[in-house]
Amino acid sequence: MLRETITEAMKTAMRAKDEQALGAIRLIMAKMKDLDIAARPKGNADGIGDEEICMMLQGMIKQRRESVALYEKGNRPDLAAQESAEIAVIERFLPKQMGEDEVKTAIDRAVANTGAASIKDMGKVMAELKKTYAGQMDFALAGGLVKARLST
Repeated sequence: MLRETITEAMKTAMRAKDEQALGAIRLIMAKMKDLDIAARPKGNADGIGDEEICMMLQGMIKQRRESVALYEKGNRPDLAAQESAEIAVIERFLPKQMGEDEVKTAIDRAVANTGAASIKDMGKVMAELKKTYAGQMDFALAGGLVKARLST
């Protein structure tokens, strides 16, 4: 379903001659094709599913946020603006992101489900969160919150 949404967005951007959106969507399509090809030897001839696409999109956003920080540090506002525009396009395809309070509630639920008791169980909790909330949660934020929750 997400794959079709991205394809339709590409067609719409082509018709509207929106070069900036079209460029970002083409990057998404290229990354998706790379992951589809990588999934073939594992017996997945149909390509990656929506969950993997969401994880891919989040990874792309993370890369771009890091690039924005570096470009701003290097006094390149033009490149930082381009990366920020790509982030906005990519975010259109992700489900609504959870707020910090919702993330904390999800962490409490995951800790209860996994029976995590110490920081050594952080991997179990993060795996549970990624399985349940792929594409909806900022896992960089969640990692810090899980660590704080399990440290107490």
